[in-house]
Amino acid sequence: MYKEAIRPAWAEINLSNFEYNVQQIQAKMGAAEGREFIGVIKADAYGHGAIQCAQVLRDNGVKTFAIATLHEAIALRNAGAKERIIILGLTPDMYADTLAKYDITPVVDNADNAKAINDAAASMNKTLDCLLAVDTGMGRIGYLADDTDFAISDVRRIAALPNLKIFGMFSHMSTADCVDKTYSHQQEAKFNNFYKALTDAGIEIPFRTLANSASIMEIPSVLFDGCRPGIILYGCYPSHEVDPAQLSLKPVMSVKANIVHLKFVPSNFSVGYGRKYISEKPATIATIGLGYADGYPRPYSANAKVIVNGVVCPIAGNICMDQCMIDVSNVPNVNVGDEVIVMGSDGTNSITADDIADATGTINYEITCAFGQRLPKVYVK
Repeated sequence: MYKEAIRPAWAEINLSNFEYNVQQIQAKMGAAEGREFIGVIKADAYGHGAIQCAQVLRDNGVKTFAIATLHEAIALRNAGAKERIIILGLTPDMYADTLAKYDITPVVDNADNAKAINDAAASMNKTLDCLLAVDTGMGRIGYLADDTDFAISDVRRIAALPNLKIFGMFSHMSTADCVDKTYSHQQEAKFNNFYKALTDAGIEIPFRTLANSASIMEIPSVLFDGCRPGIILYGCYPSHEVDPAQLSLKPVMSVKANIVHLKFVPSNFSVGYGRKYISEKPATIATIGLGYADGYPRPYSANAKVIVNGVVCPIAGNICMDQCMIDVSNVPNVNVGDEVIVMGSDGTNSITADDIADATGTINYEITCAFGQRLPKVYVK
């Protein structure tokens, strides 16, 4: 139990494991050859704590961070970050002054928005860099890669702006984590063709970034000038379809709690909302102060397992908003205060983000992000 958590439930973040992952990724992507490592620490570093993860990245020579919202960028700046910060989504005109104030590198995909950002930067006697967003098949944001005539015309307007300089271009892979890489290579070809069309038109594009986590692992032809590792930083693989032998990783987040209550109940005793658990024989029921508001998915209830003193135990009944109950009948000498591993390992047994995701029909990204929202974080090395 950690006093600083101010509650008997917490997310334990292993910064040594995070650093291990950073160094493995650097070696895999060829950072020593000058390729830029763009540390993706959006969503509070996928629930792991952006400020603390940024420091580890910084200590390992990373000079560029990527985030998703202005709030995230401002938090990094207020914490002292001096590095380039790229905001991966589009920024509406009304927030252009915030980009300029905090020296954020925006992505743009139309000249009118770029003009608004340029004017805000000019009003502060600043010049910002920007990345051109290109839609090569994700369907999210960016110039349509096949419409190069419009793109050339529009990008020329951006290139003429005095206070907004084109730093480079980026796109995002949609199926790089699949076994079949056919569509990924189609995206790669569109990215290359778009780049060639712009440069042939005399538009300088100094920097290209396309590779996400799965691409870093399995598509070396798209590493280009910079890579954007995300989920692999945190010790999770992008999907079950990538080959884990391509990159050694260590999980960074564990979720733990302490038993706050024990009761010994008779047979035919009901536990939890909806009476989904009714004891078939006398049982020992433990309560922990962690629930779905902390990111523990309620749909996981029927399949949920935790580890108590080396024993894998089932959740008893539905996970509640702030608490859940565990059948610890098979745990010898169980006591109030004993540690419960909700996600993590005791060296013999383990419960991973993938285990929880697979049981609830989602992905490991969502599991770590959700646990990171309300649970206090405790950093260990």
